[in-house]
Amino acid sequence: MLELTFLGSGNAFASSRYWSSFLANGRYLFDAPPTALPHLKRAGCPLADLRVVFISHFHADHFLGLPFLFLEYVYLTPRRDDLHIVGPPGVERFTEELADRCYPDLSRAEAGYRRRYTEADPTGPQTIDEISFRAVPMQHAGGKLDCFGYRVTIDGVTVAYTGDAEYSERIFDLAEGANVLVVDCTYDEAGPEHMGLDDVRQVRKRVDPATTVILTHLDGDPDVTGLDNVIVAQDFATYQFR
Repeated sequence: MLELTFLGSGNAFASSRYWSSFLANGRYLFDAPPTALPHLKRAGCPLADLRVVFISHFHADHFLGLPFLFLEYVYLTPRRDDLHIVGPPGVERFTEELADRCYPDLSRAEAGYRRRYTEADPTGPQTIDEISFRAVPMQHAGGKLDCFGYRVTIDGVTVAYTGDAEYSERIFDLAEGANVLVVDCTYDEAGPEHMGLDDVRQVRKRVDPATTVILTHLDGDPDVTGLDNVIVAQDFATYQFR
C-alpha cells in the first residue's frame, strides 16, 4: 500500500496553501520547503524514520527546509541511520554549503548519522535504500537550472512526481506505468514555466485512466468537474493507494 501525506499543496507565493511537499509511507519525502520540519512534526511523522529526500530542483520553496532538518538531528532528534538525499547534479556541494550559510559549521556537526547524496541520472533506473526510481528531466525555469521529476516504486506501488514543470512529452515518459501521478497545476488555465488546468485536461486524456492524478503547487481550488480520477491535494490530507 502507498500512503501519501501532503505537508503542503501551494506554490511559491503560498497565497492560501502551504508550500508543496508530500511524504510517502512515512519514509520518503518529496521536496523540502522551508516549512518541511514543522509540518512533518504536525503530521506526526517520526523524524528518525525518514529514509530518502527527493529534491526536484533548487528553487527555494522546494529545498530550503533541509538545513532545519539537519539542525533537528543535531540537537533534538537522535538519528543513527543514513539519510539519503537525491537531487540534481551538484546536490551534495549545494546542500552542504547552504547548511553552513544558514548555521555555520552545521555540515560538520556531529549528529550520529551520515548524509548520503545521489545525483539524479536520467540515463536509466537508479536504486537507493532498496527502492527503485527513475529521474526524468522536466521543462521549467527556462533552462536556468536542472529540474527533475521522479518515478518511485514504494512497497509495490509506483508514484510519479513532476516537481515544477511545463507541459511537455516528458510528462508522459514520467507517468508511464505509475499508479499515481502528482502534477504541478499552478494556474487555472495555462501559463509560463508551470502547468495549469488546461494542461491537466490534456494529461488526463493521455495518461492511463487507472492512474490517479493528484494536483499540487496550487494557487487556489481548481474545478476538476468532469475529470475522472483527479484529486486536488489538500494540506495535511492523506491518500491511500493499492
